[in-house]
Amino acid sequence: MCQGSVTFSAEGGAPAATSNQFPVGTRLRVTNLDNNKSAEVTVTGPSGSCVLLNASAMELVREPGKNVIRRNLVERLDGGAAQPGAAQPGTGAAQPGAGVGRPGVASPGAPGAAPQSACQGPITFSGEAGAPAATSGQFPVGTRMRVTNLDNGKSTTVTITGPSGSCVLLNAAAMEQIREPGKNLVRRNTVEVLR
Repeated sequence: MCQGSVTFSAEGGAPAATSNQFPVGTRLRVTNLDNNKSAEVTVTGPSGSCVLLNASAMELVREPGKNVIRRNLVERLDGGAAQPGAAQPGTGAAQPGAGVGRPGVASPGAPGAAPQSACQGPITFSGEAGAPAATSGQFPVGTRMRVTNLDNGKSTTVTITGPSGSCVLLNAAAMEQIREPGKNLVRRNTVEVLR
């Protein structure tokens, strides 16, 4: 199921998507319900979101200046049911173990490994303004988290402010604190829940 917002990774190529809920090769139609524009995409790999569009797919459906689609419909074109994107707190959680064994995902107990991450897969951002914060489909509002980019060692501490279709979806200020220049995706990361 896809609940919550749809955003994009800024990766190039023909319209495509990555997903933590649909297997590679799945054909999807993503519709922006605010402008009725649709994009048909094929899932090309795993991510930390139900559906994470690439740049060309996002260009087909987004409204000018917006990097997130809050009201959306994700339809599986190979016989699956449509999944409305109305955000509901506590839904849209990443499937346990999604992305295990991928680069940047530490194995428990591995010598010299980074701490076990609470989220698996790449992290991206919504483009929303404000102080550093995040939304999540897995963690409740008020949860504090530390997100670290393992490629440059930069970290940001954020509080979950609402639901999304990703395990962790950073806002623009939080992403700016950890991203590498010109990159809108943090592939190698750890996400720690702060007690």
